[in-house]
Amino acid sequence: MAEFVTLERLDAAAERGVAVLRIARPPLNLLNAQVLLEVAAAAEQVAGDPAVAALVVYGDERVFCAGDDLAELATLGRDRASAMAEDLQSALGCLARVPQPTVAAISGYALGGGLELALGADRRIVGDNVKLGLPQITSGLIPLAGIRELSSLIGPGHAKDLVYTGRFVEHAEALALGLVDEVVAPDDVFAAAVRWASRFTDGPSRALAAAKAVFEAGPDGPRRAREQWTELFTTEDRRRGLESALANGPGSAEFVGR
Repeated sequence: MAEFVTLERLDAAAERGVAVLRIARPPLNLLNAQVLLEVAAAAEQVAGDPAVAALVVYGDERVFCAGDDLAELATLGRDRASAMAEDLQSALGCLARVPQPTVAAISGYALGGGLELALGADRRIVGDNVKLGLPQITSGLIPLAGIRELSSLIGPGHAKDLVYTGRFVEHAEALALGLVDEVVAPDDVFAAAVRWASRFTDGPSRALAAAKAVFEAGPDGPRRAREQWTELFTTEDRRRGLESALANGPGSAEFVGR
């Protein structure tokens, strides 16, 4: 039974199929090893559930995640850090392994591991009150999982600036850098994320998963695209999609997720 993470399915008709993963360790939703492993377990549960069309990752109205639990990190020696590093790194990157579309709904702060976790989402929607950053360098550490993702997202020059300085950015700079995708009023963050996720509740889930696999393949993308494209010719959704498009134009198909 998870202590700091909840996973629920929305039940409104227009939102059916949207799951919400909430980080619930008030007041700041700091990430320690237990929280991270609970997040990863919930993400794995979503990944294996064909009834989930999309995932919203959220903290609460005040804060997404204000960073790493420094008190826990201060107790670690090299041997224990070495034993934990792979599991923690994998947990921080868990959203990239969820085949469904994912969106991080960010209010307040997304710092350190909180931002690293959000970098694995397909979309980041923030309130205009946010502060984002990877301040690990100011504690004599580095981000465990976010450097490559950040560099890919905003370019190595901007990524080095944020990682080397540990500085925070607010919503306008984050949007200009491409670090976030949408800025809304703080009270609208969760609703905006659910609206985006709801776009996929009747979508071609197999094709969406295939597209995401290619995005996440990095340099191996061309080979993965050939494999995924070929496999889609075995799906019912591909048959329905092409037949419907030929008869009625694009966007008219009713997909069944197989």
